Amino acid sequence: MKNLLQWPKYAVLLLIAVFHIIPFYVLVNMSFKLPTETTSKWRFPADASWDNFVNAWQEADLLRAIFNNIFITVCAVALVVIVGALASYPLARHQTRFNMFIYTVSVSCLIVPALTILVPLYKFIVDLGGINTYWAAILTQVTFALPMTIFLYTGFINTVPRELDEAGLIDGSSRMGIFFRIILPLLKPITATVIIIMGVQIWNDYQFSIFFLQKVQVQTIPVALSQFISQFSNQLNWVAAGCLIGMMPMAIVYLCLQKYFIKGMADGAIKG
Repeated sequence: MKNLLQWPKYAVLLLIAVFHIIPFYVLVNMSFKLPTETTSKWRFPADASWDNFVNAWQEADLLRAIFNNIFITVCAVALVVIVGALASYPLARHQTRFNMFIYTVSVSCLIVPALTILVPLYKFIVDLGGINTYWAAILTQVTFALPMTIFLYTGFINTVPRELDEAGLIDGSSRMGIFFRIILPLLKPITATVIIIMGVQIWNDYQFSIFFLQKVQVQTIPVALSQFISQFSNQLNWVAAGCLIGMMPMAIVYLCLQKYFIKGMADGAIKG
């Protein structure tokens, strides 16, 4: 009887899994199907070919694009983790009115769509000479990733006993020493969560990259693949193959950090 009562839950979970698997199946299917093949996208190609991967790699210069993605993502995520953790520690430990105001303003930025300020942001970057530069892309990504990062880190630090800080002060450590020697090593779960969430967001970014990274030498994977879709022609099979290539690095990162991901989300977001 107990198992019978649980079948709706398993049915819902199965339905959710199917909805997530279907787009990936279509993506894989199209990446192996030649552009000249006109069969349904649901039918796996009878003669699977690697030509789409070769064409996408060469025509979009994916090697350069992957390097640009890695450089921008690694630098941006490193800054997000450092700045977010340092900012969250005093916000969690000293909940004064001023700190609560700063925390509220920071978290409130989550409801502001980034595209609503794209025009003034673009004008600002142009005035600074940041178009087609790595530093402009990195700092833009850091700016829009910090609100969620501060929210997660602050919630997680609130779960760390304050007695650890007091013990450090008794031993003569400074606040900065307590953070780096005691608190920071305990932040591994939420740091892994931040790396995965912000890393995927920055890696897949298109809305900023298409405006700020216009030269071929600095284009990221989404921008490089967008050249295959135009008003007069499209190469969706090449785009599908390029997407599969581009998703591999972040998939590897997720597999390496997945054991920390759930714990970090539960302790950081729910208790935040």
